[in-house]
Amino acid sequence: MSYNPFTLKGERILITGASSGIGQATAIECSKLGAELIITGRNEEHLNGTFDSLEGNGHRKFSTDLADLQNIKKLVDFIPILDGCVINAGISKPLPIQFINIIDLNETLQINTISPILLTQLLVKRKKLKKGSSIVFTSSISGVFYSSMGNNIYSASKGAINGFMKNAALELASKGIRVNSVNPAMVNTGLIRKGSITEEQYQDDMKKYPLQRYGTPTEIAYAIIYLLSDASAWVTGTSLLIDGGLTLK
Repeated sequence: MSYNPFTLKGERILITGASSGIGQATAIECSKLGAELIITGRNEEHLNGTFDSLEGNGHRKFSTDLADLQNIKKLVDFIPILDGCVINAGISKPLPIQFINIIDLNETLQINTISPILLTQLLVKRKKLKKGSSIVFTSSISGVFYSSMGNNIYSASKGAINGFMKNAALELASKGIRVNSVNPAMVNTGLIRKGSITEEQYQDDMKKYPLQRYGTPTEIAYAIIYLLSDASAWVTGTSLLIDGGLTLK
């Protein structure tokens, strides 16, 4: 067998938001590296599609909306003891400051910030994370490394989760649990294609990037795998910037 410091063979890993985008790509790539997965997402049909794409055996799926605390509790009851956890579910609602409303603000913060914090709290409280395990949050360059017009609510939610990540890394280090985040710039997922931006506008935006393109979900998945694996055993509290060079300018 060839040497692979990034192997996840025999590791039990929970991935939220696995029905599409980065979560889906992460689940598929983790399965190729031997992980035993528990995947969750709101869209049952898409989650089933991810599940059917996984390699190997022993995987489990749990379709639920983690915006509800009771559903978080049911998920934590469902899962076994974990070696890793990828907290990935998220939404984006671009709004200028004058158009921010309480409904969109509450929904974004609930899904991007509050639910990930509560899930982490329950995983720790119920001792669902092994010593030596790894938690990875999918954050963003927004609110951490970069700001853009109209991205107020999303930036606030991701900046908050990044702050929580660093504090959790400090607090959980004594338990041997590592906590990190990946912080991508624009990634070609369904999330960015739901707005009113035209393809021409996307192409113009890509010119801001030294590498002249957006990232792919699989490229972010590889970074998450690094943080899950023993290859990053001495890495905790880190915000891993993945931005195609955008913040160099």
